[in-house]
Amino acid sequence: MKVLIVTVAGISSRFNRDTSRNVLKCLYYEDSPTHSLLYQIVCKARDFERVILVGGYLYDELVMYAEKYLSNLGPQIELVYNAHYKDYGSGYSLIKGVERVPEVADEIIFVEGDLYFDNESFSLVKKSLYDVITVNHEFITSEKAVALYVDEIDKVHYIYDTNHSLLSIPSPIKAIYNSGQIWKFTSLSKLNSVISLLSPKQIQGTNLEIIQAYFDNIPVSDLNFIALNTWFNCNTVADYQKVNSLLTK
Repeated sequence: MKVLIVTVAGISSRFNRDTSRNVLKCLYYEDSPTHSLLYQIVCKARDFERVILVGGYLYDELVMYAEKYLSNLGPQIELVYNAHYKDYGSGYSLIKGVERVPEVADEIIFVEGDLYFDNESFSLVKKSLYDVITVNHEFITSEKAVALYVDEIDKVHYIYDTNHSLLSIPSPIKAIYNSGQIWKFTSLSKLNSVISLLSPKQIQGTNLEIIQAYFDNIPVSDLNFIALNTWFNCNTVADYQKVNSLLTK
């Protein structure tokens, strides 16, 4: 069973600086409701049995949009409410999503809900038989990037500064990448085990707490790194407008 988890609970503070009213950025569009980031993500998962959407901020708008525009795309749409979208980090949304994954699932893909990416690259993620880490072709800067590096013993480490100030790498490295913020997990039992071992502080942290723990003991040789050829992380309306220009061509 193939399951997609999309987390869209955040309050979109940077995005809403440029809007006339507060919006849920995954639902924002300028020309057509089908040009929203969420619609584009779910469209790429038409062959999945289930799509789990974890919301919080403006949750009622998410529910209405899903009923109107996503219900006929193919997968079963399940909506989950994250009551801690204001006071916890992004990790809790992933936890709530994983809780709803059926035990029979053998393929779980997690996508952050403010992304746009090309279908061809995503197809490679879906087809892979391995756990997948995605990367993109953007420059790595502390202002925007979630970076990852491979250390001298072939382990993967994620680095990110929530203040968007500086990135620090504490050891020699073999490679460094800009994260594509899409992951594939082939073991639900391992994912649940990782979550069960999180401390209360980690539960309130970012999704990288879970992702780092899951990939921590997997050698690079057992992973599939996939580069996303077209990739946008839409933190602002200007970012979204770049996506919309592609969709309106």
